[in-house]
Amino acid sequence: MKTTVALVESPGEDFTIAEVELDGPRADEVLVRIVATGLCHSDITMSSFLPAEMFPNVFGHEGAGVVEEVGADVTGIEVGDHVVMSIRSCRTCTQCRSGHHGHCEQGLFINYMGMRMDGSTTYTRDGQNVFGSFFGQSSFSQHAIAYADNCVVVDKELDLARLGPYGCGFQTGVGTMLNVADPSADESVVVFGAGSVGLAALAAGRTTGATMVAVDPLASRRALAESYGALVIDPNDLGEVTIVEKVKELTGGGANYAIDTTAIPAVVKAAQQSLAVRGTLIAIGLGAEEYAIDAVDLLQNGKVVRSSLEGDADPLEFIPRMLAMADELDLDRLITPYPFDQINQAITDSAEGKVVKPVLVW
Repeated sequence: MKTTVALVESPGEDFTIAEVELDGPRADEVLVRIVATGLCHSDITMSSFLPAEMFPNVFGHEGAGVVEEVGADVTGIEVGDHVVMSIRSCRTCTQCRSGHHGHCEQGLFINYMGMRMDGSTTYTRDGQNVFGSFFGQSSFSQHAIAYADNCVVVDKELDLARLGPYGCGFQTGVGTMLNVADPSADESVVVFGAGSVGLAALAAGRTTGATMVAVDPLASRRALAESYGALVIDPNDLGEVTIVEKVKELTGGGANYAIDTTAIPAVVKAAQQSLAVRGTLIAIGLGAEEYAIDAVDLLQNGKVVRSSLEGDADPLEFIPRMLAMADELDLDRLITPYPFDQINQAITDSAEGKVVKPVLVW
């Protein structure tokens, strides 16, 4: 079938609206008509990061839509079901069996390499391959091929136009807070970067009773962080005080957990230094190639430095959990809808801090 996509022709270029051919679903695949898809920083980063040989490419990995066809081997999903799509995992490897689906041993290939396991692509144009299958979906498309392992069936009464971010951005923030940090009420967490992921983490942190601190240079983002119960720091308005000193002041000597969403090396180092003794730094931002760690601080104070992918969550279990907490989390107000063909404007507005979580709507 023909379908319309937002296509990146070569690394770093803007998205263009184009028509391509989409395969029908194979035995293990699901055809989804996309209703809306969140725009995530990873879509933009990967569109500049991948080698030229992997273009043209269709990105998008926070899709929500309606199932139009299912392959013969698919169970648990039916035509007409409403689904939220997330990261793929094989569900059989050691990491998957232990619940760490974000670290699936096949995850690199099935989520990022732009093709099926047999090397074929779901999209073509004029007989030439168009790479896709991003997070097993490539939801910057009017229709997408997905899989039972990354499609979460949801209540048809829910508004699909607002559910896509639960598949990645919101899941990453909420999961990092509840699955990885899991603070107690007498602990503290500092979040560096109050974008959609950071704010989702703070929203989840509010449910734990822990002390929350948010660091962000944008007043609008700090205001949102405050509305989720966080103490806030403007890193550009500290006078002679450092960020590390300010965090320690607000947390009574240092945070038990620091979550970095910025991927800015200097910020990550400050996050480490702002921790209390035996505190844990969780780096989840994408974009940097390496971080400088304060070795003396690390060794003398027993600190832990680790990462997290997708909040260490199993999407098939965690997305329903988040949706059940939707009123308590109150994340929908972070969403700003855009017509699908305004994807480049949505990217610009997000980069300029005018919106938190753009969602492209058909």
